[in-house]
Amino acid sequence: MKTHRRHFLQGLAAGTAVAGPLWAQPATKPTYRGPNVILIRFGGGARRRESIDPQHSYARHLTQELAPRGTLFGNMIVDLVEFKARSGEKLDSKLNVDTSHAQGTLYLLLGKYEKFRDRDGKFLSENFELKVPTLFEYFRSAFDVPPEQTLIINNENRPQEEYFTFSNHIHFGVDYKAETLSLFRFKLHLYSQQLKDPKLPEAERRRVAKLMRDLEKSLNQEQKNADRQGPAIRDFWNGWRAYYGDGGFVNERGDQLLTDLSLRAMQHLRPRLMMINYTDCDYVHWGVRSHYTDAIRIMDRGIRQLVQFVDHDEFYRGNTVFCIVPDCGRDNNPLADVPFQHHFNSRSSREIFALLFGPGVPKGTRVDKPVHQIQVAATIGQLMGFKTPHTEGPVLEAALA
Repeated sequence: MKTHRRHFLQGLAAGTAVAGPLWAQPATKPTYRGPNVILIRFGGGARRRESIDPQHSYARHLTQELAPRGTLFGNMIVDLVEFKARSGEKLDSKLNVDTSHAQGTLYLLLGKYEKFRDRDGKFLSENFELKVPTLFEYFRSAFDVPPEQTLIINNENRPQEEYFTFSNHIHFGVDYKAETLSLFRFKLHLYSQQLKDPKLPEAERRRVAKLMRDLEKSLNQEQKNADRQGPAIRDFWNGWRAYYGDGGFVNERGDQLLTDLSLRAMQHLRPRLMMINYTDCDYVHWGVRSHYTDAIRIMDRGIRQLVQFVDHDEFYRGNTVFCIVPDCGRDNNPLADVPFQHHFNSRSSREIFALLFGPGVPKGTRVDKPVHQIQVAATIGQLMGFKTPHTEGPVLEAALA
């Protein structure tokens, strides 16, 4: 009874927060009829020079084919100190936000700069607690949209980002969460299915149970409670398993896998709001420069595949907005042992870009005045027709026709 009452109150509060007082709300949430949005984290940290500079870019499709289709913000930054300075507020530079992958992803989803801390206080852990709603929560609280039509496509090596699908905000939360697709999630599904097989030999059962426990160690209790993927996602994984098998040696890995997951999701789940968290650029930490530049090529090729699918699919064609934006930039210290770092919070690690294109976005426009990463969230809300009352960044007006 308490659980049912909590869900009722959460839903009631969420509807009131988004749609106004109770007496002004419709009996049911409206069907969503606006544009689809695909938010692509051009990720693992990508500098402008290798991404959008026509003379040095490794993303030729992005710069030559896609930029003319929309609005390019060539001077987007990730900087709380500068953001506060716009309103006349002075902030000590030591209080600036971090430039990294999980943080940058949350700046995009929450529309707010914040100094995130691990909820258990563990050093170098990124088990962050979200205090304000994500874009997915805003969207699903405003419209009648099932969770499988709001997706994060995630890299299996970053399980800490698996649960950026809901916050602990009292008016939103897990009832409005998105779903996540990743090899991490597939393995959880696969092992659970294998353990249900009565014919599984006992030695193999113990091995699979251990693999399952090892995966679950990266989850806190709140995440475990929320980790019940619905029937549509279970059917998706059953189809993936039937196609690729159990071994994991047939499907692609890295960012190409994320492209494949996204394409299959668009075919079978029809997401209306989807975030793809590309990550391969970060393999440059191994010290090989080509890991970084090759990753930009892989992302560029993946984006071309996604755009081609959208341009030819009846459900998505003419009704889909792409938003391509890095999680963070990279350092440009030529004396560093490993090139293209981002953990030193240098100026170039805060310098990124954003490209938006699709219906409702002006074509062939470039904006070079400074804008902020946290402005993406409010802009997506504006394009899709839902309010984002807890975001701090204003809408990117140049992206709206």
